[in-house]
Amino acid sequence: MQANTINYFKTLALMSAALFFALLWAVPSWAVRIKDIASFGGVRDNQLVGYGLVVGLQGTGDKKESTFTMRSMVSMLEKMGISVDPKQMKPKNVAAVMVTARMPASAKPGSRMDVTVSSLGDASSLLGGVLLHTQLKGIDGKTYALAQGPLILGGFNAQGGQANAMKNITTVGLMPGGATVERSVPFDFNKQDSLMLNMQVQDFSTTQQVASSLNNALGGSFARALDISTVELTVPGDFRGNLVPLMASIENIEITPDMAAKVVVDEKTGTIVLGQAVRISRVAVSHGNLEVTVREGFDVSQPGPFSGGSTAVTPNTNIDQNEEVRRLNIMEGATLQELVDGLNAVGATPRDVISILRTIKAAGALHAALEVI
Repeated sequence: MQANTINYFKTLALMSAALFFALLWAVPSWAVRIKDIASFGGVRDNQLVGYGLVVGLQGTGDKKESTFTMRSMVSMLEKMGISVDPKQMKPKNVAAVMVTARMPASAKPGSRMDVTVSSLGDASSLLGGVLLHTQLKGIDGKTYALAQGPLILGGFNAQGGQANAMKNITTVGLMPGGATVERSVPFDFNKQDSLMLNMQVQDFSTTQQVASSLNNALGGSFARALDISTVELTVPGDFRGNLVPLMASIENIEITPDMAAKVVVDEKTGTIVLGQAVRISRVAVSHGNLEVTVREGFDVSQPGPFSGGSTAVTPNTNIDQNEEVRRLNIMEGATLQELVDGLNAVGATPRDVISILRTIKAAGALHAALEVI
């Protein structure tokens, strides 16, 4: 009885695994969700920036040459009712900083967000510093958040008389949840009658495919492609005033993005990226290198004993040449894999591949856009 039970569970497990892999293979591996290749209008972050002071540094703050730090300290103390002489101040424990944050469109007053603090003067390190009350403003000049608190640095800087040890950057710090939202962005997401989908892929075929998939899912002509990267979606009547269910249903629709054939080359690092749609016509490729080495030396000639001559130095030049011999290879890459195999058959290095691709493109046999960055 126990053996039959074990065999039953084994059979059930195998059937479940087979069903899982069958469902997994049923979906094309190149299918992606709409929310992974598009952004929705009105759903974006807002950039905030502010100017503040970091105090409590161990002598690693701004020097006296940073006059804006001195003026900021004097202004802050005067607002607190303290009269000071700027000439007597030494700001080595204070640093002027810029505070930046990304405020989500859905952020409400009282919610918290992360901020980044960057040195503005000549401070050497912000380690151990505390940011004082800083207003974060938007592009309209209004204050949307307030930041204050200790910084977190991912590095250190230790310096002695004859040595210096440094890890990562010590003039940029983070404050997780260091800002409190005081004002929300005046935008009512649910009152929209239409939505804009901004495609990350600049391709007409992909944009039209997104519009068609949205219409099939919603059962009507609600979406239309406006240009190469924009889709306008009219909100169906059932979702007016409640767009969250609509967004949740359409952002997970899967499509197969298409793109133009392109070869991207980074000549500085020798990196080459070839798109799947790259094709190459039948072409003969021969790539060889001629290496010439010139060696300069000197021979010393000593006179014979009692000859009365002097020591003479004569130059000696040796020239060697070595030309690499490679066969003429016929390459016809109907697919990306055949193209890569053809280049590997030539024995080309990444630097050689860059030269080969440029030459093939000049010959008109590379049917793809060649972009050098």
